[in-house]
This record gives sequence, C-alpha cells and structure tokens, in this order.
Amino acid sequence: MSKSDGEIKLSCRNVWKVYGERPNRFFSGGEGAVPNPAAHAQTIRDAGNIVAACDVSFDVRVGEIFVIMGLSGSGKSTVVRCLSRLVEPTAGHVLLDGEDLLAVPERQLIDIRRHKMGMVFQSFGLLPHLNVIDNVAFPLKLQGEGQTERRERAQRVIDLVGLTGREAAFPRELSGGQQQRVGIARSLAVEPELWFLDEPFSALDPLIRRQMQDEFLKLQQMLHKSIVFITHDFLEALRIADRMAIMRDGAVVQIGSPTELVLNPADDYVSEFTSEVPRARVLAASDVLDPTVSPGGDRPTVNGKAKLEEILPLLAGHEAGIAVTGEGDAVIGIVTPKSVIAALATGG
Repeated sequence: MSKSDGEIKLSCRNVWKVYGERPNRFFSGGEGAVPNPAAHAQTIRDAGNIVAACDVSFDVRVGEIFVIMGLSGSGKSTVVRCLSRLVEPTAGHVLLDGEDLLAVPERQLIDIRRHKMGMVFQSFGLLPHLNVIDNVAFPLKLQGEGQTERRERAQRVIDLVGLTGREAAFPRELSGGQQQRVGIARSLAVEPELWFLDEPFSALDPLIRRQMQDEFLKLQQMLHKSIVFITHDFLEALRIADRMAIMRDGAVVQIGSPTELVLNPADDYVSEFTSEVPRARVLAASDVLDPTVSPGGDRPTVNGKAKLEEILPLLAGHEAGIAVTGEGDAVIGIVTPKSVIAALATGG
C-alpha cells in the first residue's frame, strides 16, 4: 500500500480564513461547505474583506510528506497556521486522528501542540541566551519534564540532526544551516506525530539548502512523520513531496503527485509552475515503456519507480532497451531510446 492510500492522519475540510468586519456572518454555524466557493469568496471580497483561505480541503496520510506551494500571498502559510490554530479559521474543520481541532478547548489545544505537533518556520526563532542543548530542550521544559530526562531526549535529536559536539554553542556562534538544524531538533524533541515546516530552508544559500533537503529526507526515512511542508520552490517540492497541493488566491488549484502535476496540469497557473522542470526529473521508467517491444531477452532491469534521469546512463549502453519491473520484481515492459525520445518530445 502506498502512502497516498494509507490511513489519514490530518484532514482539512472546507477551511476558510477571512479578515475583515464580522467575517463569521458569511458562514452558518462555522460550516465552510458552500455550493459555489468561488462565487462565495467574491461576495466576501465585494463586502470589503480579505479571503486568505478559500474552501481548502485535503488529507495528509500517516508517514506522508504533503507539500503546499504557491506564490507569495497564495495562502499557503495561512493554511498551515490554521491547521494548528495559530491562526483561528473562520469556518471549516481540521481533524487530527478524527478529532476536530477547531472544537477543542484552549487548554486541550495547548496540550496537543506540546505533545503531538512539531513546527519549524523560515525564521529559526532560537532563544539567543540559551545554548544548543537548552534551546532543543526548551519545549520539554514547558512540558514539565525533569532536567535529566529532557537533556537526554535533547541529546538524541541533536545527534540525529548532526550537531553532536555543538551542544554548548550559542545561536550567534552557529552558521545559518546549523541554526536551522537546531530549530529542526527542537521541533523533534517532543516526538511529534504531525510536523509542520513552513519554508524552513528558504533563508539558506542554495548549497546548504540542498544539503538540508538531503538531511530532511534521511530523517524522514528514519522517523516516518506525517508532514505538511510549505514551499514556493517547485524543484524543492519535486525532491521531497509524496503529494502536493498548489494554491492561488487562497484556494487549492490542484492536488496530486509531482509527476501528475507536471504531466497533467489543471490550468495555465499550474503549467507555469512546472514549465521549467526537466521532464527527465519527473518521468519514471514505468511512464516511458515502449509498447512496440515485448519483454524478454537478456536486458538489465530497473524498478518502475526509477526516474528517467537516473536510468539514462544505463540506457545509453543498451540500445535494445532496459527491462522495467513492478510489484514483486515482475517485468512490466521495456524502455527503449525511442520511447524515451517520444516521451520527452511530447512532454510526457
């Protein structure tokens, strides 16, 4: 079973965030489901209000990296703050393990945030007067854990993010990448079930940013968190997303895997996002099978999920093609130079 077919961890249902005078008057009993969301949003705007989130719905599965992306002002950061109620939604429902977070009392919400959620933002938000280990242990202190236990837990995640030996350093003594690692370690210290990351690497230079993406993916392979990750960079989303949603003007335009969005964009807005993405980075071997060639013969094999850019060097040395395997390592078809050229020429 793929992650996109698995158990739902977080469910966002018809969430709206409206800024202005008495925004609740546009919704009955806090329900966000309306017959025509676009028309409803325009009515709200015509009344002089700002619609920051418009009828947003999606699910995040257990162990899935769900990326939300869009241009500045598209509503992506507003949505992630609505999910944790750092920003109070105007209408809709946010379900964590089936429980509506918008209905729980403040005290219970604080407890959920402290024990079930981890958050990392673009600004590192480290406490300048605390060293690395005390910064990481700070949320555990808020939970009331004793010093010995919280330092032990802090040390584990410090080791996990590769900062062993820097425990006594203060934020001013760390590079930007190291500061972001501290922020990540601090959010992991509470052992969250759900992890929110809002453009966590965008303040870093390109080389460090790519290294942090690599480290993030290694962490996810070990921890299997349910993650909502915000970015405006499609290439970053391409590297890390299991599924993603693209937003515009507060609304979700399209949801799908990166490959689905690149190959089958819903409109010109999504096409623009994906226009500069090399097809070889998103097409998998199973996407470019040659229907004119039957399986058989002595050919090297690759998994159907392997990206085209990974198999091109192998294909260059085997003009007869490469066998592609699926479930149970059964051969599902052959990739040939002709089928690859055809796929790239037609944009998939």
